Amino acid sequence: MSRPSQDAAPSAVTIADELLAPLSPEVELCYQAFGDPDGEPLLLVMGLGGPMTWWPEELCVRLAEAGFHVVRYDNRDTGRSSRMRGRVTTARLARAFVGAPVAAPYSMGDLAQDALGLMDHLGWASAHVAGISMGGMIAQTMALAAPDRVRTLTSIMSTTGRRAVGWQSPALLPTLVAPRGPGREAYIRRALLVWGIIGSPGFPQDEEELRRRAGETFDRGIDEAGVLRQMIAVLTQPDRTRRLGELPMPTLVMHGLADKMVHVSGGRATAAAIRGAELIVIPGWGHDLPAPLFPTFTRAIRRTADRARREA
Repeated sequence: MSRPSQDAAPSAVTIADELLAPLSPEVELCYQAFGDPDGEPLLLVMGLGGPMTWWPEELCVRLAEAGFHVVRYDNRDTGRSSRMRGRVTTARLARAFVGAPVAAPYSMGDLAQDALGLMDHLGWASAHVAGISMGGMIAQTMALAAPDRVRTLTSIMSTTGRRAVGWQSPALLPTLVAPRGPGREAYIRRALLVWGIIGSPGFPQDEEELRRRAGETFDRGIDEAGVLRQMIAVLTQPDRTRRLGELPMPTLVMHGLADKMVHVSGGRATAAAIRGAELIVIPGWGHDLPAPLFPTFTRAIRRTADRARREA
């Protein structure tokens, strides 16, 4: 089944129901598609602890209207996708944060293979891939693992894995790992606190909209242990800087100058590492997806895809 977009435009975008993709006995990913299946495939990869709904529906519709067949999905340990095993203690997380070797339940490479497995399920031999934050790390890893399957790479508010760039303020870590207390309202209160710290000072978001998004996130399924498993995958990822120079596909890098979660140096380093990458740096943009920037995101991703067609 599918339903039309709420937009009143004559060329209304079709929004498919959420579906489950069984990738293995352990991993099943929840995903949703927007637009014409004959459009150019575009896979949207979300970041740490974020369900696919953190890619706002309005932005997905805009991308579909720009000619893409858009798919967003919940990473493992997020939303309605499978939960993994393995306990990550605060002490182990702290050791990983300072660069000490620690074991992780799964790696950035495993998360990239999930995304490639979803593409197999969709019947996509290749796709444009856009990732945010941890999703940008996943997208970069996909491009390195299977460059023939990534038509274009868009890395948004992300980094290369090198610890000297793209750092997170140590002051954020206690807030991110602190117990939030039980229940939906406790989750919403903590989410408002985090988004108040990392959001865009130049594009402030309405508190009621943030509350709605936080409540929707909680209702889709919250797993604090899963967030820690994702976090340690981020902290133990390899430095991709040298290998990124091997990537042949057109690449777009976008970052905000006000990003407190991933310093803008991560975006600058990513663009510097990839030959011919376009870098867009936006003042006042933090670590979120404010609606006033949707047209900018859409135009830039469309321009990068058009570049791939010209260079083919």
